[in-house]
Amino acid sequence: MTPAARLSAAIEVLADIEARKRPAAEALKDWGVSHRFAGSGDRAAIGNLVFDCLRTRASAAYVMGEASPRALVLRTLVTSWGLAPQEVAALADGIRHAPEPLSEAELAGLSRALAADTPAFVRGDYPEWLASEFERAFGCHAAEEGAALARRAPVDLRVNTLKADRDKVLKALRRFEARRTPHAPLGIRIEQAPGPGKSPHIEAEPGHGKGWFEVQDEGSQLATLLSGAKPRQQAIDLCAGAGGKTLGLAALIKNTGQLYAYDADRVRLRPIFERLKRAGARNVQVLPAGDREALAKLDGKMDLVLIDAPCTGSGVWRRRPDAKWRLSPHMLDARQAEQRAVLDEGAALVKPGGRLAYITCSVLPPENRDQVDAFLARRPEFRLIPWPELWQEALPGVEPVASAGGSAETLLLTPSRHGTDGFFVAVLQRSA
Repeated sequence: MTPAARLSAAIEVLADIEARKRPAAEALKDWGVSHRFAGSGDRAAIGNLVFDCLRTRASAAYVMGEASPRALVLRTLVTSWGLAPQEVAALADGIRHAPEPLSEAELAGLSRALAADTPAFVRGDYPEWLASEFERAFGCHAAEEGAALARRAPVDLRVNTLKADRDKVLKALRRFEARRTPHAPLGIRIEQAPGPGKSPHIEAEPGHGKGWFEVQDEGSQLATLLSGAKPRQQAIDLCAGAGGKTLGLAALIKNTGQLYAYDADRVRLRPIFERLKRAGARNVQVLPAGDREALAKLDGKMDLVLIDAPCTGSGVWRRRPDAKWRLSPHMLDARQAEQRAVLDEGAALVKPGGRLAYITCSVLPPENRDQVDAFLARRPEFRLIPWPELWQEALPGVEPVASAGGSAETLLLTPSRHGTDGFFVAVLQRSA
């Protein structure tokens, strides 16, 4: 396919997403099935352009004066892919499969910059109805934090210390220009370049098949470390899903003690079995999905309960930019109800003196500190452990970061401040 034909394809996919209100990945998959002549490079370029358009939809529509798929594609080529307006005009010449030529208004829009008084939700590319929550979380930095969530994310890996060390993995991945992450002691980062190029398929590497590493954002790695998991503990990953944090806990506990993995959804839990085997995690017992009776047998016995709570996913918009435009107030309310329920469920499992680690991949206060404060009001036998204490305990010798929320008790990681996805971490201890 020609570069111009790729633009037309991206416009077509965006129109399908808008019309059918469905995830971008589904629309791209269906487009690929119905256009089998497109090569892997074509599909990668079209997918990159579609996702980049969704990342900056609000600001692109504001400047162009319309939110049509065509307007988004044209503007994204300038702001995210680095093309000059005249280069975009040359591509859109209307010949064969190219988009129709640009109008004078479109060309002017490609050269227009956002004014300083543009609303923060536009500059930050997040939904207008979330403006008050972003201001609560970040104050005058709301637009800056939103804009950071609208950029492409790197590929982060966590080295599995049950089978490898970081130097070994770095050597195996040197052709990808892999480097150490800034904070997580076992993290490795591979940057993604802007434009049409393919993302590195790291999970196809032999080292992944051997269990040397897992794909996991540095923020998720830090959240797991701050839980304070130690060898010989009894611990449970209560919302285990596919097992990303379960694997991290298994490495921290060093295949000693007993680690349980539980999730209410059997489909989400299904991939965990292959991942545990590949990682060499031998101390993990996967409880039957949704089996509350099996869970109740652990009441009051856990040294650590880790809750990777169901949430809106606002902290991972870099990786799923379409999700922010599908998010609704009703969905936020539903996630909050689920969070309250799982916090109460997890609290029952914690033994006296044990810990409950509450983690979300959200930056929204109603899912984060608001939930923790409400939980503490319900369960006064728990207290917050200030996160700097947790950092010193889990990461001795690593310079502490500053919480994006400015709290001395709970930690909020963001791409703007820390280079990670958005993660909230609160660790509570039950009185002995």
